[in-house]
Amino acid sequence: MTAPPLISPTRIYVEPAAAELPRGRAVLDRFPDAERVEVASHWRIPELHGDEANARRWVRIKREALVLGVKKSLSARPNGRSAHFIAPSTANGCAMACAYCYVPRRKGYSNPITVFANIEQITGYLARHVARQGPMTTPDQVDDRAWVYDIGENSDGAVDALVSDNVRDLVELFRGLPTAKASFATKYVNRDLLDWDPQGRTRVRFSLMPERTAKLLDIRTSPVARRLAALDDFVTAGYEVHVNLSPVVVHDGWLEDWAELLVALGDATSAATRDQLAAEVIMLTHNRALHEVNLGWHPRAEELLWRPDLQESKRSEGGGVNVRYRSGLKRALLDQLLSLIATHAPYLRVRYAF
Repeated sequence: MTAPPLISPTRIYVEPAAAELPRGRAVLDRFPDAERVEVASHWRIPELHGDEANARRWVRIKREALVLGVKKSLSARPNGRSAHFIAPSTANGCAMACAYCYVPRRKGYSNPITVFANIEQITGYLARHVARQGPMTTPDQVDDRAWVYDIGENSDGAVDALVSDNVRDLVELFRGLPTAKASFATKYVNRDLLDWDPQGRTRVRFSLMPERTAKLLDIRTSPVARRLAALDDFVTAGYEVHVNLSPVVVHDGWLEDWAELLVALGDATSAATRDQLAAEVIMLTHNRALHEVNLGWHPRAEELLWRPDLQESKRSEGGGVNVRYRSGLKRALLDQLLSLIATHAPYLRVRYAF
């Protein structure tokens, strides 16, 4: 039995201004059979956003709905963890359905992909922003020599590439910027990216978690074994490849599962890949509102994600109230995982862990 496609839009919600731009027309031409629905704003679509009943149609909406809009505000926000700057989004939302994803908290509920059609405006802004920074002179944990821009904060770049050429345009932009790199995290193996010739100027961060946990939480993503098998190929194609060990979810047997994954990571990669590999380690952050939504479409996930016996509320940098592992316990849990990395993957440099 053939699995349904990850994205097969039957309805595209379109801002008129987006439909007039070349990228907007290209997206519409890519899906000629989809119904087009004109909307005033990609932020306010009652059928998709803010309707609690949509939790029951979570996956179907992600596969069948697509939004085409214009990015109104362009800024590169300082970051300092995954990147030096968060680039203006060329998309938000996702066709995958990871149960812990924070993005639905912003637009509400299923939140399928929104593509921004004003790509030339975004790439122009980024080129000017990079030029203003000048050369990077002080190495840090983000990078030794280049300013790093996260181009996928609110989406998955490898999946976005199934819908438009926005991500390819960004990879080609940074290929010509010797003082900067693009970076994005992904849980999807899109081998079309192997032909893009990034010349070391794009960092792809493959997110990994133990397979047993991923089968329950990483819905509609590429299997972890497939992600591992892709690492060498992406290095050979000219990408810098890192891994995100995230989110780290604590449950019975979690350390044994992570040890198994770390061994598999070493077995799957060549010496050349391991020599350039680095990791981010991120413990689970959850949210009560997302917990309530998940109960409407995937309650089994909440058996792992919602652990009041281990978690406490904490206000995020953005002002929201999230749920994280208790501070003293979290440090101990992190130390246990870092010890596993030192034992089973001593080559793996941990850029940061929190």
